[in-house]
Amino acid sequence: MPYRLHMMVCAGTGCVSNRSLELRDALSAELARRGLDKEIEIVTTGCNGFCGVGPILLVQPDGIFYQKVQVKDVPLLVEEHLVKGRPVKSLMFTPPEAKEPVPRMRDIPFFGKQMLVALRNRGMIDPEKIEDYIARGGYQALAKALTTMTPKQIIEEIKASGLRGRGGGGFPTGIKWETCVHAHSEDGVRYLVCNADEGDPGAFMDRSIIEGDPHSVIEGMVIGAYAIGAHQGYIYVRHEYPLALKRFMIALDQAREYGLLGKDILGTGFDFDIEVHRGAGAFVCGESTALMASIEGRVGEPRAKYIHTVEVGLYNKPTVLNNVETFANVPVIIERGAKWFASIGTEHSKGTKVFSLAGRVKNTGLVEVPMGLSLRELIFDIGGGIADNGKFKAVQTGGPSGGFLPEDLLDLPVDYEKLYEAGSMMGSGGVVVMDHTSCMVDVARFFVDFLQSESCGKCTPCREGIKAMHGILSRICDGKGSEADLATLEELCSVVADTSLCALGGSAPNPVLTSLRYFRSEYEAHLQGKCPAGVCRALITFRINDKCTGCHLCFKACPTSAVLGEPKQMHSIIQGKCIKCGACYDVCKFEAVTKE
Repeated sequence: MPYRLHMMVCAGTGCVSNRSLELRDALSAELARRGLDKEIEIVTTGCNGFCGVGPILLVQPDGIFYQKVQVKDVPLLVEEHLVKGRPVKSLMFTPPEAKEPVPRMRDIPFFGKQMLVALRNRGMIDPEKIEDYIARGGYQALAKALTTMTPKQIIEEIKASGLRGRGGGGFPTGIKWETCVHAHSEDGVRYLVCNADEGDPGAFMDRSIIEGDPHSVIEGMVIGAYAIGAHQGYIYVRHEYPLALKRFMIALDQAREYGLLGKDILGTGFDFDIEVHRGAGAFVCGESTALMASIEGRVGEPRAKYIHTVEVGLYNKPTVLNNVETFANVPVIIERGAKWFASIGTEHSKGTKVFSLAGRVKNTGLVEVPMGLSLRELIFDIGGGIADNGKFKAVQTGGPSGGFLPEDLLDLPVDYEKLYEAGSMMGSGGVVVMDHTSCMVDVARFFVDFLQSESCGKCTPCREGIKAMHGILSRICDGKGSEADLATLEELCSVVADTSLCALGGSAPNPVLTSLRYFRSEYEAHLQGKCPAGVCRALITFRINDKCTGCHLCFKACPTSAVLGEPKQMHSIIQGKCIKCGACYDVCKFEAVTKE
């Protein structure tokens, strides 16, 4: 007997952390209590994308979207919507500028300009049930590839699609596969590796794909393995992704049980299996050669790239390495055809791209859009604009090694070439938005500090150069910089970029170079003893002006008793005792405390 309704409960990491599994259990108990459990099914899904408003509940087939649903809301929701047929407006999403809530998911601006390819099953299936994946067309592409196509035909299809690696480098996937096939291997052994070591701060694309649709990655890997003639594959998963790991392991067992992985796949005589390798928190292991060294049990350090991994990679055998999103695209290309995929995007950047939208933006979450969409559309139309009515200052694309782009580049189309020309990069898809409260010198220092701590230290330019960059940036933030420091920074960035062994060092200067290129006035202000954003403590002075009413809030909030004054009388700050924590500024309701 078919169910009347399906309650799709988001159980991605974000919603789980907001107790969505408890919400699911409460729904199940309430439905059972009312005798509705035979006509309404609860489905635990992966990430629904709109992470900032979780826990999310989607009622199908009507597509009614509920946000920030709590356990206490369950009785009302069941009574009003499921029993009486009256959707609950108070639990719906209301856009910031709107007066009325938007009932249906498809009408919410966050979802309006998205196009789902890699995320095609987002919020629609239980990731722990292979039957759900198959019901939505899963593994049809694998059957087509193994029974009607030759390995060469598969590679030609991937080449024709224009699919480029979504892990950051953007290398054409089909050409990589073809090169691996032609690489010499005495015993014919080749390996295929999936990189799920997503270490960029603020990035969660690959994690969400694995958590929500692990079979799409497995299917893409099996197709890729058949194309290059590999019989053993590996997926390298971050240790910090326990939920993704759990669901991928379940999916592997299910695929083997159904004859979709392992020996004699689908009765075609093709053998291929996947082994999971857990990373140990090293950012540098996202780099291909360091990742392979880690799988082999060696220290995760990169090697020089004069010999490519497609020729001599894992265990010195020809190896294809692509990331999670790349493999998730493969089944769709095989099923729908290269021409369809190539019709999406720009001339040199085909298809869609998954981004994690984070930072000072109203709508944070996971989005998938066609290549070529502008940064303005991504941040303002989908992201809803700047949080707390702030003013846009910059956006960083490409993770900690990406660049900062200013307001006058908001109409830049998002593709590999345009971002590179602007001094940034696509990276794996992290997008961090900054507003007027961000100091670009301090933010550059933050990311350089991250890269300094994550450098493996193998090569001198990266090990010593990034450390020197951090030292100069710290000096400038402390108000001790000089004009000569800016020239030294630029020269140092050039040396580190040109001579580092791997991409970590090669791209580490991007935050510094783009902040100097687009926000040089902030550096110059620091040299004059001012931090325009009021972030760098050494350059801030808090004062109390004549708007002070003597409310005494700043007096109570100050941790060092630096504020003097009696109630209902004007207060003042003893500068020698002030630690510039900003507590007085935060609690003042009369704009009487100023930052200079």
